[in-house]
Amino acid sequence: MTHQARKRFGQNFLHDHNIINTIIASAMISAGQHWVEIGAGQGALTSPLLTKVHHLDVVELDRDLVVWLNHKFANQTNLTIHSADALRFDFSALAPEGQKLHVIGNLPYNISTPLMFHLLENTTCIADMLFMLQKEVVNRICAEPSSKSYGRLSVMMQYYCATEWLFDVPPESFSPVPAVMSSIVRLVPHVTPPVRVDDMKTLNRVVTESFSQRRKTLRNSLKKSLSENEMTDLGIDANLRAENITLAEFAKLSNAVSQKSVLLLVES
Repeated sequence: MTHQARKRFGQNFLHDHNIINTIIASAMISAGQHWVEIGAGQGALTSPLLTKVHHLDVVELDRDLVVWLNHKFANQTNLTIHSADALRFDFSALAPEGQKLHVIGNLPYNISTPLMFHLLENTTCIADMLFMLQKEVVNRICAEPSSKSYGRLSVMMQYYCATEWLFDVPPESFSPVPAVMSSIVRLVPHVTPPVRVDDMKTLNRVVTESFSQRRKTLRNSLKKSLSENEMTDLGIDANLRAENITLAEFAKLSNAVSQKSVLLLVES
C-alpha cells in the first residue's frame, strides 16, 4: 500500500532515520507509560514507539491513512488507532483517573497553534508533550521578553508549560520537502502555575490586545482597560510595548482588569 501526501492535511512525512532515532531518544520513554501520537502519517515514529511504550494511542484525521496504519500494524496489541480530528478529540478520555499521558507528534503547520491550545485544556492529564513544529513557531513559544519572536504565543504557552527547544530538523528530512525549517520542542505542563491569574479569559484578552499592534505602547493598547496611573500603581511603565512585558507583569495587568470589572459590577 502507498499513500500520497495531501496538502489539505499539511502532510510532510518524516523519513530521516537519524532524526527519528534522536526524537525517540529525546522522548525519554520509561516502562509503563501511556503515549499518544498525533498525526501518525506513515508510521515513522509509530514503529519505534511501539517497541518501547506500554500502550500507544494514535489520533489520525486522514481516513485513508487510518486504513493504511491499521493494515501496517495489524498485529500490534499495544496500539489503538482513532480516526478523529485532534482539534476536537477528547484526550482526557484516554487517561484513566490518576494516569497521565505523554503526547508526541509531527504537527501539521496549519493547525499547530490551535491544536496546542486545545491540548492545554487537558493539562491535568498530560505529563509532557514532544512536538515537531515549524521552527518559527518554536522560536515564538520559547522566546524571552524583549526579543523579536516574543508575543502572545510566548506568554500564553509559558503560563501553562515549561518550554524547551531541543533541536532543528532540516527540510530534506521530509517527503515532500517543506519550504521551512522544523524544530523539536518539549512542553511540560506546570503542576502549579508560575504566576497567579484570577481569570484566564481576561489574561488572554489583555495579552491579545497588548500585541494586536506591536508598535503601540501599553498606554495606547490597553487604554480601554487600564489608565496610565493604574499601570504605574502596579509598577509597570505604560510607555513600554507588549514585547517588553514579562508573564508576571501580564498577570498583574490581567488581575487589575479583573478586579476593576468586579468593582464596576458591585457599584452598578
